[in-house]
Amino acid sequence: VGVRCRECANLKRLPQYELSIAYVARGLGAALLVGAVAGAIWGIIPFGFIGLLVGGGAGYMIGESVSIATNRKVGVQVQVLAGAGVVLAFVVRGAMLISLRNWDIEFVLLRDVFGYVALALAMFVAVGRLR
Repeated sequence: VGVRCRECANLKRLPQYELSIAYVARGLGAALLVGAVAGAIWGIIPFGFIGLLVGGGAGYMIGESVSIATNRKVGVQVQVLAGAGVVLAFVVRGAMLISLRNWDIEFVLLRDVFGYVALALAMFVAVGRLR
């Protein structure tokens, strides 16, 4: 009994923070798949405050799907996977706005204020699901 050195203490990370390559692959697949689908839905409903709600919903869907795919693991690695899914959803949304609604690419990239606010909200919700 008493203080032990690091080797003798046999320190390990908590299991919910342990992420194997298989869990990373499953989480990445879920983030990309749900991100693409959520981005397509988000591209259909892009306007104003409803677009903000759809962005928040997309973040929730992506965060929850990554959480389920990684067996409810938490940590920075899982949060990065969810963030990548949200960025993919935003890119798909922009591509749909340009192709389906004939929006100007300059507007989508530079002046879409509601889009960037919705992106921040979606990122916040997705990462918040994985804390």
